[in-house]
Amino acid sequence: MREINRLKIFQAAAVTGLAWLSVIPATRADQGKETAFKWIDENRQEIIRLADQIWELAEPAFQEFRSSEILQEALSRNGFRITQGVESMKTDFVAEYGSGKPVIALLAEYDALPGLSQDRLPDRQPAEEGAGGHGCGHNLLGAGAVGGALALKAAMERHHLPGTVRLFGTPAEEGGNGKVYMVRSGLFDDVDVVLHWHPGDRNQVQFGSTLAVKSYRFQFHGLSAHAALNPDRGRSALDAVELMNAGVNALREHVPEDTRIHYVITEGGRRPNVVPDFAEVWYYIRSPRIGDLEAISGRVEEVARGASLMTTTTVDIRIAGGSWNILPNRTLSEILLNNLKTVGAPVFGDEEIAFAHKLRDNLEKEGMDFTTELLLDAEIHPLPPEGKIHRASTDVGDVSWVVPTGGFNFAARLQQAPTHSWPFVATAGTGIGHEAALQAARLFAATAIDLLDSPEAIALAHEEFIRRRGDTRYRSIIPEGQAPPDKID
Repeated sequence: MREINRLKIFQAAAVTGLAWLSVIPATRADQGKETAFKWIDENRQEIIRLADQIWELAEPAFQEFRSSEILQEALSRNGFRITQGVESMKTDFVAEYGSGKPVIALLAEYDALPGLSQDRLPDRQPAEEGAGGHGCGHNLLGAGAVGGALALKAAMERHHLPGTVRLFGTPAEEGGNGKVYMVRSGLFDDVDVVLHWHPGDRNQVQFGSTLAVKSYRFQFHGLSAHAALNPDRGRSALDAVELMNAGVNALREHVPEDTRIHYVITEGGRRPNVVPDFAEVWYYIRSPRIGDLEAISGRVEEVARGASLMTTTTVDIRIAGGSWNILPNRTLSEILLNNLKTVGAPVFGDEEIAFAHKLRDNLEKEGMDFTTELLLDAEIHPLPPEGKIHRASTDVGDVSWVVPTGGFNFAARLQQAPTHSWPFVATAGTGIGHEAALQAARLFAATAIDLLDSPEAIALAHEEFIRRRGDTRYRSIIPEGQAPPDKID
């Protein structure tokens, strides 16, 4: 009878958003959370050390060798079994503790962005000129996820919680789509729930979607010739690139308003007096809907072929990457929100607040406008409205179409300060970022404990997942058989 009543309460919670944890006595879960939080308090310096080591390494996509090893070493020391994930990837891994069902997975990222090196200072000063930097806070993301997994293991061990915790070390989120290869290889096929987080500028559970993205490299091949003596013998690959860009810019008028198309010319020739026989343009195409993305991508491909015909060149069309939009799950979001209210926002001390003020002063000198007096978010925000679209892309989207997935953010940068920028690198290496990573570890552990202790919640998340997915079936944007690159040029 108790199990039936619990299930009815869970079903009501999924519809009404009731805080079901306050309705159902969950003694073992509460005790497990207390154990997990105590473990994090006692090991906070270890979590900070992981975050700082990865921050200092700042290894780019598919080159995160030492960053991956550092996280694996921490997990292995604490009793996790480590295996390689995808055979063709060198910096991914899978760490596991426990056995049997349910399987709760956490996602860890640790790749940096090229050219964003910045010291732990509130003014622009590269730590190493030309080097990379964690301008999206992935050093915190990886450390927070590992901290959560280790705290969860401590709770499982002491309170005999059933099931398996599995941490996926996922490389190359920034443009490399590492998770796509892991999904494609079937590594998530037996997972019941996936939890993830991302450092941001507010404390909020994610409930919404993202933009699906498809990345292309269009490579045009022509004939070189002296641009003055015999230009009639040449066939300019650069002309083809420029015509393609003009065609795509005309296409923008005839695609849905929420489409995003952007490009860079990666190769356009070396000298003006030589007709370029090779040119390349790299495109990102984004849409909130996978169907629209495929349709628009097909039209862009036709524009490329048209540019090739107009210039008597040839074109190679290569899909460089891509990911799906996130499929949200309200059941998981409500559970995360209940625990977020318990865990609370990061608490920043005088040193972090002073750093934030100096950083904002310097950004204002650079011309950035701030429309809020709030520097570091201290609030817990409600769930975003149904249907909200975050105007970015992530390979977490692919995971969310094969297993119920829930995510959250903690404030690790200034309000309104941009991501992929030197200010975020700076805060990701200081106490501002550290506090966010520690809170993320707590929220991971607390939510996973609730799921391990409540199979009904997992069942409801799966029911919602099947309903939202409908007839759509996941298919990787990256073609089958295409291996990940060794690095992103």
